Amino acid sequence: MNPIQQAVVWLNDPLNWTNPGGVLDRLGEHLTISAAAVALGCLVAWPIGLWLGHTGRGGGLVVLLSNVTLAIPTVALLTLLPLTFLGFGQRPVIIALAVFAVPPLLANAYTGVRQVDPEARDAARGMGLSGGQLLRRVELPLAVPYLAAGFRTAAVQVVATAALASFVNGGGLGQIISAGFGLGIAVGGGQILAGGVLVALLALLVEVILAVVERMVTPRPLRRRRTRADRRAAAAIQGT
Repeated sequence: MNPIQQAVVWLNDPLNWTNPGGVLDRLGEHLTISAAAVALGCLVAWPIGLWLGHTGRGGGLVVLLSNVTLAIPTVALLTLLPLTFLGFGQRPVIIALAVFAVPPLLANAYTGVRQVDPEARDAARGMGLSGGQLLRRVELPLAVPYLAAGFRTAAVQVVATAALASFVNGGGLGQIISAGFGLGIAVGGGQILAGGVLVALLALLVEVILAVVERMVTPRPLRRRRTRADRRAAAAIQGT
């Protein structure tokens, strides 16, 4: 059988799903790692992005932090962190993926606050709101669509990249791919392909679910504005 047929056979074997270390176990590990990494990224990036956006300063810092974190290879972090006190397992994987999640979370948090209508800020200040109250009651609610967009981007990237956790025995669906390579291409080619398909399908599912959530939290006027902006951007790209 060719690798595609082997993958179909592998995926249709119930034991590959229910046995210890099977798809269901690895899926749970994958989702746990990804959720923890995105949550850690939110705890770091959102407060910084929201505060810098509120003060109107630090735009260059946001760009710098985003570029620096993007420039750090995830594989390099996964290689170096287990050599520290963190050791092997899920903890270094979560930290490495959290670093990978920070750029979209930080950039969208900053942009979301800066996109708030200045007249809304002036009206809030005229009502006597302090800086903290302005951020909590006005800027943060209006920035929610941007936060959702950044969360969606970060989550999809982390889910897709979490397959690398197998390099440091961190679990996840990548273990299926790694085990397939251990068997050799001739024997484990179908398992490798099946593991890759599972990771891709999970990333697509997360993308669809979070796209729906993002649309639900985006007010209709902002949806229309974004649609027009996307159309203008597409027209500009076609014209070049």
